[in-house]
Amino acid sequence: MALSLPGRGRSRGGRRAPMAEINVTPLVDVMLVLLIIFMVTAPLLKAGVPVQLPESRAKALAEERHQVTISMARDGMVYLDEAPLAPGELADRLAGIPRGPDGKPPLVTLRADKGLDYGAVMAVMGELNRAGFNSISLVTSAGAAPVTSGSDGRQ
Repeated sequence: MALSLPGRGRSRGGRRAPMAEINVTPLVDVMLVLLIIFMVTAPLLKAGVPVQLPESRAKALAEERHQVTISMARDGMVYLDEAPLAPGELADRLAGIPRGPDGKPPLVTLRADKGLDYGAVMAVMGELNRAGFNSISLVTSAGAAPVTSGSDGRQ
């Protein structure tokens, strides 16, 4: 009586036994490519309103779960979370924003185009303050050169 081991020789009927291993290398390759694609496109999906931000060397803040983004475009149009607002509508929309479970208002991030008039930005910040939003983060782009104050290059 002969003993037949699987994987050695031929099985019954002259056919090979089916392979019980799965090659995961192509799956890993596809997953890594998808990960890279999502890492590149995720920052592009965050900014819905095209705003040319001023540059700053400040460190980035951690993003909170519940926050409100107000954007001001170069033409002076104000957006609340990518929704355009009519002139004078900001105060009403700010009053309708729900507070957190502890009664505190959510963090507000203000994205203002660097070509805007300083007074227009301050008017929006005044509306935020009047509505009870006292924690306002100003969004800038990273990588600015140091600001020099003298003609000889000293700060």
